[in-house]
This record gives sequence, structure tokens and C-alpha cells, in this order.
Amino acid sequence: MTDRNSWTRLTRLVASPRVRAGLLLLVLGFCGYGLYAEWPQMQVALGRLHWYSVAASALAAMAGGFCMMLAWRTILADLGSRLPLPAAMRVNFLGQLAKYVPGAVWSVAAMVELGHDNAVPRRRGGASIVIGLAVSVAVGLAIAALALPLASSAAARHYRWVLIFIPVIALCLYPPILGRLVDRALTLARMQPLERRPSARGLVAAVGWTALGWLFLGLQIWVVIADVSPGAPHPFLLAVGAYALAYSAGLLLVVFPSGIGPRDLILLATLGAVMPHGAAVAITLVARVATTASDLAWGAVALAIGRLARAPVRRAGGKHRKPARERAAAGAGRTEPSAGTGPVTAARS
Repeated sequence: MTDRNSWTRLTRLVASPRVRAGLLLLVLGFCGYGLYAEWPQMQVALGRLHWYSVAASALAAMAGGFCMMLAWRTILADLGSRLPLPAAMRVNFLGQLAKYVPGAVWSVAAMVELGHDNAVPRRRGGASIVIGLAVSVAVGLAIAALALPLASSAAARHYRWVLIFIPVIALCLYPPILGRLVDRALTLARMQPLERRPSARGLVAAVGWTALGWLFLGLQIWVVIADVSPGAPHPFLLAVGAYALAYSAGLLLVVFPSGIGPRDLILLATLGAVMPHGAAVAITLVARVATTASDLAWGAVALAIGRLARAPVRRAGGKHRKPARERAAAGAGRTEPSAGTGPVTAARS
């Protein structure tokens, strides 16, 4: 009983916005001191950086984000809701902006509600996000475990613990086991089980898109390493492995907004094992800027898509009418189709 009360108090403490804000300020304080201490080396490293390398890094980050979106869209379609590409982009990229608020729950909630606006049942939308995160972490850790030892034994020495989690996550992603785990989670949340469980074909396709996404995200680091630290060993393998490790670990630490702090520190420590510390700090900062620019750019694209979708269509006589999708839904007796599962009413759950 005492242990349960202690655990309850601990979870409430971690969930407190003040505690999370304090942790974030503590991490940012240490990061600020580190920047001050490393500024002389950083200044030299940043002086070697070309503007086109920063631009290429941001474009690679956008390509990686697009592949990750396609992986989630594939999982959602496998569960029974096939969204058109523009709608999937809007749901994913607008929802992703909420990850900059401390706690991953905001991003998940935003994506679930945006998906619900597009006829995706909430339980199916939430399940697709959780499965997508599990696939992303599993593929990221696997890539890190393969790439880092090939790039540098020094970079991989302190991260062999990731090998422990790979078989566990892979086992949980085995379709029959994954389906039971998802249904069990929905039951605990007092929701109905999924109409369709994830299939092996859908998961394989999602893994493929996710792996391609990791390669692009590693590319955003590689183009910067080529400028800042051209003597680094096997720079592409180092970039892909280091970023996959840092990002995957950042996804598991939901206390911080968008992985700020843990992701950057892991990336810094991994790169710092094979290059001057100032250069590693400079690369980490550029990676953060490129990733944030990518999120904002895709968010702007998603907003533009939403505006176009809501734009009224003028009749020949100058009157306005609803978009075709809304007219079709109204004509069907206020029902909307749910891909592969038959009609679903507007009061879908």
C-alpha cells in the first residue's frame, strides 16, 4: 500500500507542469553554460559552415519528416482508415506542432482530433500513432545498433545497451502480439477493440518508409559534418546512427517538449566521441535549427492545405456551395465512410 501511494505521488509529481518546466529550465541552463564554455571552438566550426549546407540540411529534414508521415499513413490505412495524402499531411504536420509543448500527450491528442475531423475513429487514430511511434523507435534503435559500430567503436561504446531493447520491441511488433497489446490497451482505456488489427504487410511497408525517413534525417547531419568536421570517420554512417539513436531516445522521454535536452545531449555525446567538442556542439545546434525549420515549414503547408479544403466553391451565379466531400456526406444522411469498414455516423467514437 505504501509503495502504491509513493508511486502515485511520483507520477503526480512528474505530471506537474511546474516540475516539467523546472526540468526544462535546468536542462536549458546546463546547455547555455555548455554553449558559453565551448563558444571559441564553436565559432571556428560555424565559420566553416556554408549557407547551402544549412539549406540542404533543412531540406533533408523535411524529406525525412515526409517519409515518417507516410509510415503513419500506411499504418492508419492498415487499420482501416485510408486518408488522402493532403488530409494525412494536414493531420500529421499540424498535430506535430503540438510536440513543442511539454508532454507527448498534446501531439497525440491533436492528431487524434484532427483525424476524427476526417472520419477516423478516435481509438483507431490513437492506435495508429502509438504503433507508428513503436515502429519509429524500433527501426531507429536497430539502425543505430548497426551503423554506429561500423562508423566508430568510440561512438558506439557507451550505447550497446540499445541492443537489449531491439528484440523486445521487435517481439511486440509481431502482428498477433501487437494486435493483442493494442486491444488490451483499448480495453483498459474503456474503449472498444479495433475492427481490424495490424497486418504483417502493413507493418513491413511502414518499416520501409520509416527506414527511408531515418536515412534522410541522417543526411541532414551528414551535410553539416562535411563542412564542420570533414575528418570524421565514416561520416554518413556516423550521422545516421547518431541521429537515429538520439531521436529514438528522445521519443521515449516525453517530459521534455519535442525531445529538447535529451535528444540534443545524446547526439552531442555521440558525435563528441569522434570529433572536437566544439564541432559536435555546432552540428547539434544546426540539427535542431534544421528540424525546427522543417516542422514549421510542413506546418505552414498543412495550414495552406486546410485553407484550400475549406475554400467555398462559387456557383456560376456567384453563390457559394460546400466542398464536394461535405455535399456527399450530407446527401448520405449525415454519414461518412470509414475506409474498409462501412458507414460510420457523425457521432463516431
